[in-house]
Amino acid sequence: MEPHKTPLHSRHKERGAKMVEFGGWSMPLWYPSGAVAEHRAVITNAGIFDTCHMSVVMIAGRKSFDLLQYCFSRDLAGCVGRENRPLEPGRAVYGAFLDEQGWVLDDAVLYQLMPDSYMVVVNAGMGADIAGRLKDHSDPLDVRIVDLTGQVGKIDLQGRHSARILMEVLDHPESFLPDMRYFSFTGHFDVESGIADRFFIDKTPVLLSRSGYTGEFGFEILVGSEHVVKVWEMIVSAGETFGLIPCGLAARDSLRAGAMLPLSHQDIGPWPFINHPWSFALPFNEQGTEFTKTFLGDRVLEKRDKTEYTHAFVGYDPRKVSIGDPAVVLNSEEERIGEVLTCVSDMAVARHRDRIYSMGSPDKPVDFKPSGLICGFIRTTSKLNAGRIVELKDKRRKVRAMVVDDIRPDRTARRSMREMI
Repeated sequence: MEPHKTPLHSRHKERGAKMVEFGGWSMPLWYPSGAVAEHRAVITNAGIFDTCHMSVVMIAGRKSFDLLQYCFSRDLAGCVGRENRPLEPGRAVYGAFLDEQGWVLDDAVLYQLMPDSYMVVVNAGMGADIAGRLKDHSDPLDVRIVDLTGQVGKIDLQGRHSARILMEVLDHPESFLPDMRYFSFTGHFDVESGIADRFFIDKTPVLLSRSGYTGEFGFEILVGSEHVVKVWEMIVSAGETFGLIPCGLAARDSLRAGAMLPLSHQDIGPWPFINHPWSFALPFNEQGTEFTKTFLGDRVLEKRDKTEYTHAFVGYDPRKVSIGDPAVVLNSEEERIGEVLTCVSDMAVARHRDRIYSMGSPDKPVDFKPSGLICGFIRTTSKLNAGRIVELKDKRRKVRAMVVDDIRPDRTARRSMREMI
């Protein structure tokens, strides 16, 4: 079967992108600039990503909150900010849809559009599955669920100059852009009615979210699929003076791993969604001892001591092991204690005197050169403390790595908006 093509497919080909199949879609892996340059551009300037392969599902109705409260892993009554305020219109939250075994169907970002109206963005090819799962647990008289796959286009603009670029292409950005907080969004998005209240300078309606999948300052841009090409070209043109370059899947993968973000169906998948670096995506109480709500799979997850552990790691040079070999995790006695889930090279970082610095670190050494370090996630049979040294081994090589609580330092995703404009 031929892979699906995004509205930007011909533009990628014209720019000489290396195309690959991903999730049933033909997507750019990298452009002639190369994955390393694309990765570093997001750290120092800006990068633009075609993410139209992602799926959008709308959920609306008087019982929509109750449905999502049961099917989504976050406690929507207390998930915003350090104060754990309830989700409200204009705010978004990351979480996961689980099955009865506590296994991950898919992770997602959930947006509250209005008091009884929500939107979820899920991974490629998952729109119908998530919509179907929600319908299985809802009454059509109380909740309306619509899979908008193919009707909504999505572009990610990431990097420290992202807001400055948007100031050039949005209609009256000074009235709302400076006040946008992390994981907030603006713009009422209704594909069916065409109603909107945020626009580009050519009056194209937009939903603009201050979020992304790189760990760096940036935005996710949702427009009708028929507007994707002109919006892409508008942003690329405005971004030329800011060092913006198009980026592919390879840079997206290395950036997200260095930012401690999981890849669905690889780092999280058909095993219990527990004992991992993303505990914030579960409805734990302040003590971390029990859940604050009832949800799908909760009883299995409560037995957390009966499942394996996922940890982040950083290596000592850019040499990777291949998860396809497969790659395994060894302890100091050369015994297998787990498997490697993700292993990529973050080419914006390097070690200097036992400390990791990034190209974006304000206190990096004067002579700092980002030689790159491997990083990613491992799944082990027992809990490993930060600082533990392990070996990663595939059929070609063996490399040393350290279990860590964080990977790429000095990320900009949460920086003050006014600091970045």
